[in-house]
Amino acid sequence: MTDLATAIADGHSAIIRPKISFEFFPPKTEEMDRTLWASIERLAPLEPSFVSVTYGAGGSTRERTHATIARILKETALLPAAHLTCVGASRREIDEVVDRYHEVGVRHIVALRGDPPGGIGTPYYTHAEGYQSSPELIAGIKKRHPDIEVSVSAYPEKHPESRDFDADIDMLEAKVDAGATRAITQVFFDNDLYFRYLDRVRARGITIPIVPGIMPMHNFKQARGFVTRAGTTVPDWLAEKFDGLDDDPETRKLVAATVAAGQVQKLAKHGVDTFHFYTMNRADLVFAISHLLGIRPKSANKAAA
Repeated sequence: MTDLATAIADGHSAIIRPKISFEFFPPKTEEMDRTLWASIERLAPLEPSFVSVTYGAGGSTRERTHATIARILKETALLPAAHLTCVGASRREIDEVVDRYHEVGVRHIVALRGDPPGGIGTPYYTHAEGYQSSPELIAGIKKRHPDIEVSVSAYPEKHPESRDFDADIDMLEAKVDAGATRAITQVFFDNDLYFRYLDRVRARGITIPIVPGIMPMHNFKQARGFVTRAGTTVPDWLAEKFDGLDDDPETRKLVAATVAAGQVQKLAKHGVDTFHFYTMNRADLVFAISHLLGIRPKSANKAAA
């Protein structure tokens, strides 16, 4: 059992501080922009290891992602990680994006193959002159800028397009061989899936951190549709907890916080000491869950001393 797990089991979870990171997506409207920056301001005092900003299908949010990253660097002390995919661009275009990020100070990229241009469930293809896979993309990033850290995706229920778990872990191994040093998992709701996946990964000799990706379900019906399309199983017991709450957002929020907090606390009791939160650009639930993990803004710690 790790120090964190021991501390939580003994009821002293505030003593050991787990590492956390947050994912945001670039805003499409002025109202969404205000929501995003209010969330960033709320969560920044928790001092995450990094914050990532997503990259839309086919590079559709490329400029908005870059603008959000640049503003984070300019206006906050946070370390941003820029998402980047293989889809919809030539190698030259993607290399130029990487160079622009490096020029403004980005030293962390989340490198992904990306969803099919037509959306999840449609045939996947890349630009004829583009990177053809995430390992190729990672190798390209590391060749141009060896000082850029690269994180990648991992799939406790395997990628929907993988033949089986062996093939899925073959791909993770190829990403690591290309230069990836961290994997962040797809959303999962059954912790046993994560631990079984971790056992498979470690049995293959892959030693990089496999960080669990956690999503508080602000809007259960909407979130369930999104995550199931991406291959995540939503257990019946979880659906039942939100039954009858479609028109009751306040109770839904309380239930979502309780479920996600329970998940991370159980992971922590089993030795997990790093978490990545898919915030959906909302701060309230993630802030509450972080609080329950013993994570406080420094100002709050000083006030309590």
